[in-house]
Amino acid sequence: MRSNRAIKRAGVSLAATLPLLAGALALGIPAAHAADAPGRDTLAGTRPAWATAKADKGATADSSKVSARVYLAGRDAAGLTAYAKAVSDPKSASYGKYLTAAQVQQRFGASPAQVAAVKAWLTASGLKVTGVTAHYVTVTGDVAAAEKAFSTQLHNYAKGKRTYRAPAKAASAPESLKGAVLTVTGLDNAPHTATHDDTLPAPETVFRNAGPFSTYYGSNTASTLPTAYGAQIPYAVEGYTGKQLRAAYGAGSWTGKKVRVAITDAYASPYIAGDAATYAAKHGDADYRKGQLKQVLPANYTNTEDCGAAGWYGEETLDVEAVHAVAPGADITYVGSASCTDDDLLDALGKVVDKHLADIVSNSWGDNEANQTPELAAAYDQLFKLGAVQGIGFYFSSGDNGDEVVNTGQKQVDTPANSAWVTAVGGTSLAVGRGDKYQFETGWGTEKASLSADGKSWTNFPGAYTSGAGGGTSATVAEPFYQKGLVPDYLAKANSSKGNRVVPDIAAIADPNTGFKVGQTQTLPAGGTAYDEYRIGGTSLAAPVIAAVQALAQEARGGKAIGFANPAIYATYASHAKVYHDVTDNPTGYGLAVARLDFANGYDSTDGILTSVRSLGKDSSLQAVRGYDDVTGVGSPASGYVESYRRR
Repeated sequence: MRSNRAIKRAGVSLAATLPLLAGALALGIPAAHAADAPGRDTLAGTRPAWATAKADKGATADSSKVSARVYLAGRDAAGLTAYAKAVSDPKSASYGKYLTAAQVQQRFGASPAQVAAVKAWLTASGLKVTGVTAHYVTVTGDVAAAEKAFSTQLHNYAKGKRTYRAPAKAASAPESLKGAVLTVTGLDNAPHTATHDDTLPAPETVFRNAGPFSTYYGSNTASTLPTAYGAQIPYAVEGYTGKQLRAAYGAGSWTGKKVRVAITDAYASPYIAGDAATYAAKHGDADYRKGQLKQVLPANYTNTEDCGAAGWYGEETLDVEAVHAVAPGADITYVGSASCTDDDLLDALGKVVDKHLADIVSNSWGDNEANQTPELAAAYDQLFKLGAVQGIGFYFSSGDNGDEVVNTGQKQVDTPANSAWVTAVGGTSLAVGRGDKYQFETGWGTEKASLSADGKSWTNFPGAYTSGAGGGTSATVAEPFYQKGLVPDYLAKANSSKGNRVVPDIAAIADPNTGFKVGQTQTLPAGGTAYDEYRIGGTSLAAPVIAAVQALAQEARGGKAIGFANPAIYATYASHAKVYHDVTDNPTGYGLAVARLDFANGYDSTDGILTSVRSLGKDSSLQAVRGYDDVTGVGSPASGYVESYRRR
């Protein structure tokens, strides 16, 4: 199918909190024999939860068109899961014994006979096979043919104020295929998005920060503004640079030399090469070597209006500049997706895995868990496991809306960050002091109060919640082996007595009030474009920072790939916890806040300046406490973290 669920980017600017990114995935969907359909294997999870009898509006017309993806389970799906676990677990004899891409395809990929059998079944049902990849077969046809192929009826269902198509029962595949089919996507079409080819738009209108600023945390006190928590507060930093972040997270002399980092996002900034070079030159980062920054892009882009294509330029720019700032020696490959839909993002991830473009993959995008569907979760997880057996690790932002209650009305985590096969990266507020000295971190969570009309107080201090690091307990993903005994039961068993996946795993700077300075070409209010710089945050920043730190760690390890890092991250936490900053919401014993001034129009003082106080460590219902927590995971990398990989 054209999986039409739109994924959002994770960056949070000074102006506003963008919709959250990454979230949770299920562990996979084993086929089950269908009791009511002898000779068929049920493809569990292919009927969405919203397709209820109450919402049923009747059968979809037989002549309506369907486009679907039939994902291939491969030769040995159970073996893939087992080897992905073994090769990633420091306690396993197979730890670090990675396979090549060719070996993975030969051992776990779909065989020619399986592909031929799947194609024959689909064609015999009246569907047209339109493409075959290493991961799936695409088909088109009418509803009647799809119903015949998958042994289910397609009905129309009310979902909110709109009506969408979905299976009336779970789809199935012939038992004679012997489990060759992993799942099918596209039988439901919610929500519908455009599929025409588009050209990329111009960049978004310039965004700038108003001053005054601090150059490091606490360097400039807001002495003319009201106090907060009984003390004068500092102005927000203008934006940390690579030198400060490298010092905070124990980079030492490591640069990530000869380590390959990939970044996936939707679309591609036409200005990235020039912007990245300009930014590096302005802030003392190493110049890019020839070929150090590469792009792998699709032939065409789609859904540019629905996905807000121009907004993704800043995401790519942030990710590239953050990785290079922290790991200036690492090679960076940007892999752009044709759109923000799952199908296209899966294709981008597939390019990284199939061609082994990098060992470390940073992903600053996602959605909330309630929008994830089991069949898509299985498709994502299959790719993550195929990457793990090659020594590829995936890092996903945990999200920017805390527990998601304010954003969705439901307490939940984000996806794909909730997958048991990725490293979920949470967020902190970071204080780097004079001489680039690490002072403290809190869990990222912001409450905002505005300056009163008379300028003598903060209105309704500490104000309303605005944004914070995503985290919590998954409702769908079982507790992975590496979290057992290390994640507190009150978190692991919040949704199930058997225990579920808790997010995040590790954390880094995310709060836009203590954020990173980024440089990007943007559209000027009067027309034309120009390079400009601004401060930004979000777990969209935390993910590439952690990816860069992992590049340093891989260099320290002698260049040997770290692969799927969670088992090692938790093992280190259990045995060498001091290599992590144990981040809490109240590290100093008193309330923390910064003063911030913003242009009302986002770029100059023409329409006035807005003054506010931003409290730190106030993340919805989530709390950063001693030990593991659902805001920062095991904590952030401290001095000794990178070096700890030399022992592995």
